[in-house]
Amino acid sequence: MGVGLFARFLGVLDPRARARFSRNRGAVLGGWIVVLVSVLGLFGPWAAPFDPDQQFENGLTHEGRPIGPSALHWLGTDTLGRDELSRLLHGGLLSLSVALAATVIALAVGLTIGVVAGYRRGVFDSIAMQVADVTSSIPFLLLAIAVNKVIDRPDLSSLAILLGALSWTTLARVTRTKTRQVRELEYVQAARALGMSEARVVFRHVLPNVLGPAIILGTTLVAQMILVESAMSYLGVGVQPPTSTWGAMLRDGQGMMALEPQLVIYPGIVIALTVFGFNLLGEGLRDALDPKD
Repeated sequence: MGVGLFARFLGVLDPRARARFSRNRGAVLGGWIVVLVSVLGLFGPWAAPFDPDQQFENGLTHEGRPIGPSALHWLGTDTLGRDELSRLLHGGLLSLSVALAATVIALAVGLTIGVVAGYRRGVFDSIAMQVADVTSSIPFLLLAIAVNKVIDRPDLSSLAILLGALSWTTLARVTRTKTRQVRELEYVQAARALGMSEARVVFRHVLPNVLGPAIILGTTLVAQMILVESAMSYLGVGVQPPTSTWGAMLRDGQGMMALEPQLVIYPGIVIALTVFGFNLLGEGLRDALDPKD
């Protein structure tokens, strides 16, 4: 049943949706970028030539500056003499893991609150939307930094939970609106009139209609989570050293940006490329699954 639902809302079995997606060059490009980044993130640490925290004796020049690309260090070294390529590959896995875990948490919370609020309405609906309004009115990054300051040396799991817990509001609003629309459809009213339980109505009729928009939002939310995690690591309130993430690499390289710009260029390029790919993919999925937009 679960496979059928996913195939239904993703349009896997709908040739028209596949055709619309295939004709969208931006969507196809975004999909390939996401696949490439995901493969590098998943298998990159095993392909990395060195330990990302290993400091090489000859990793710095006599003046204490990072060395450039060489046969041993393809992208050179960083300010501490560590292999830049190895840190980039390991950082990809950690950055993507945090972003994906935070998105899954946001999807779970947003879908649950949105469906329950939209279907049951009443007091829960009012309270849930007020909480969402208050949460979304506070600057996201500022709130994440303030909460994260309370946590002593946050690890990857606590950072993912924090980001996910602060990112559910838009998903909840969209899901709530869609649920209220589906709730009034004739076949849903007929199912309720025939005595079908509310839980069965929700899982059989409501979820297949709201999962599509939620997944589309989740795709673009991954890009947002990568940016937020990078910004937090850059500001020093994310995952703490020596753990390597793309944002942490930006922070480590900023001190020598004028002399060694590649220390900022390398992680900056992969962050921008990844965000670009997920945004293109999200837009393509939206156009393919909901062409009326």
